[in-house]
Amino acid sequence: MADQPIYKRILVKLSGEALMGDDAYGINQSTIDRIVGEIAAVAKLGVEIAVVIGGGNIFRGVAPAAAHMDRATADYMGMLATIMNALALQDAMRRQNLVSRVQSALNVEAVVEPYIRGKAMRYLEEGKIVIFAAGTGNPFFTTDTAAALRGMEMSVELVLKATKVDGVYSADPKKDPTATRYKRITFNEAIVKNLGVMDATALTLCRDQRLPINVFSIFDEGALKRVVTGADEGTMVVA
Repeated sequence: MADQPIYKRILVKLSGEALMGDDAYGINQSTIDRIVGEIAAVAKLGVEIAVVIGGGNIFRGVAPAAAHMDRATADYMGMLATIMNALALQDAMRRQNLVSRVQSALNVEAVVEPYIRGKAMRYLEEGKIVIFAAGTGNPFFTTDTAAALRGMEMSVELVLKATKVDGVYSADPKKDPTATRYKRITFNEAIVKNLGVMDATALTLCRDQRLPINVFSIFDEGALKRVVTGADEGTMVVA
């Protein structure tokens, strides 16, 4: 069957910038609804889905001031931005009749529950979508690294990095018309060539645990579903 998923459990790394649409910062409602629609299409296939959300869309508004801040302070502010995005994502999922839970690596129990691995695993097994907020809960670590870490903790079969570009290219396709998309590359190639798949810490974690990554465009309609059903979509990064 064309719609038969080849993965049972996945993790989607969604950047905060993806939620902006064409806006300068913040959350574009039609964009977040469309992204949730893509996730819903995969959930209907019976695939268990975890999401790690970034905070760049909100933090961008205070970035000029953050340039003069202590790095750890700025990172904690970024983590709080991811919690705001997680709540917005959960609300958008509710409107599309998806049941989701938000877990935060920072303790803000009045708003969302804390990250508890066993509980998150149970939610996934029950068919709920789990949204992980606040990165790893530590400064100096990106949400890419959080995606790799949570992916391993949740025993997912694939990490999907949702971007604005339909894969990893040999050069910037907007600047170089001769740039070609890699269908498949190794972690070592991505690290050595500095292809910008994820940060080096995240790539190394996934490489060492042999956890593949697919880089795809969340703005290509049906792309997420095509990846999950085994189509040639995006770029696969493998050990």
